[in-house]
Amino acid sequence: MNYSFKSKLKMYINSSVVLIFFTVVALVCANAPVVKDWYAALWTQEVSLAVGDFNFFSHHGHAITLGQMINDFLMAIFFLSVGLEIKREIMVGELSSREKALLPVIGAIGGMLLPVLVFYLACPGDAAMQRGLAIPMATDIAFSLGILSVFKMRVPIGLKMFLAALAVADDLGGILVIALFYSSDINLLYLGLSALCVVAMVIGNIKNVSAKLFYVSIGLVLWFFMLNSGIHATIAGVIVAFCIPGTLKKSTGYYIERIRSNVNRFPVIEVGQRHKTIVLSNDQIHMLKSIESAADHMISPLQEMEDRLHTPINYVVLPLFAFANAGVCLAGMSVGDVFSGVSLAVMLGLVIGKFLGVFSFSWLAVRMGIVALPTGATWKSFASVCVVCGIGFTVSMFIAELSYAGLGASAAALLPQAKLGVLCGSIISAILGCILLNRTLPRKR
Repeated sequence: MNYSFKSKLKMYINSSVVLIFFTVVALVCANAPVVKDWYAALWTQEVSLAVGDFNFFSHHGHAITLGQMINDFLMAIFFLSVGLEIKREIMVGELSSREKALLPVIGAIGGMLLPVLVFYLACPGDAAMQRGLAIPMATDIAFSLGILSVFKMRVPIGLKMFLAALAVADDLGGILVIALFYSSDINLLYLGLSALCVVAMVIGNIKNVSAKLFYVSIGLVLWFFMLNSGIHATIAGVIVAFCIPGTLKKSTGYYIERIRSNVNRFPVIEVGQRHKTIVLSNDQIHMLKSIESAADHMISPLQEMEDRLHTPINYVVLPLFAFANAGVCLAGMSVGDVFSGVSLAVMLGLVIGKFLGVFSFSWLAVRMGIVALPTGATWKSFASVCVVCGIGFTVSMFIAELSYAGLGASAAALLPQAKLGVLCGSIISAILGCILLNRTLPRKR
């Protein structure tokens, strides 16, 4: 397993533990009599970042709430990170070639279509309920890779790479769904201003502008315009990500040669003097700074920004999102509510639809000779990983908010039902996945 993937796997494991903690805290706060009123009122507090009469956190002149700020602004930063990861995977990662990308992409397509079908069959004819068709489409990369990490070296690297690439392709599908189906009341003026921001970033990309501040500044303006345009504001994060350069101003060879030239100018240290401290001259300090500068320039703006976003995304943005959105009030609900309506549709979509979609599309592609199974995998272990794909959580919760928030009193119960379905479906997929992986993976590797 390469170092880069190992470090990312460790990051996903840590972030999944943090997410579980804040999810449990949210559930406690939403149901504990002492704090549940405070918890419910917290997300309705208005947020302001104002200069004079202008408030950056405003929608059509009205200040947005704390809950909306988390779901629209902080999640835009999350989708910026997702967009950077997708772009990198397409350029140099698991989606960079037909051989690498085909099986995860085919599996992801099946894993998006079948859950929608299962959801539709579970609640046919109800227009309000069917607004949530896309909820069970998502696979949470942090939780799913966290499950695989439990089995450590027993999991073939091919299966880990397949699941990671599938989750990335899955995120791309989720982004398209949000952009196409969760936009309303389009404002042509703000849409035109958004387009100008995109044009400015594209021109900067063409002109080899590598300053991250340039793209971040325009991205903030783009977010405000898109918030007021009717296109969901989180899409701004993805657009910015795809505009940030993934290449260098000069070739990699130029910077390597510069580093090598400076290193060779240092005097050779004799064997007996290797433990002796030497005070550097001004010229040597200058050479070290030149080496450091060349090393920094070898990392593209895309990869540097992706790396810098990992910590705030995993330890600030997603925990806040979980704390704000996972708090399902269980008062008035019964066990029967889990097995009816939207809860049942979402749960079946994640547990059954996701597994059937990923496995059946992948099986068909392998049988037709289009692709091969991941290295080291058997059909039984591959099927077990397909079960793990039913862990939706982050993006599923987000789409549930987009689907049912603000529908009015008549449909007020649909959102907590959908969230309950996401929680139950993800938990069932995780438990089943663990049991099946333990049985189907080799005992020793």
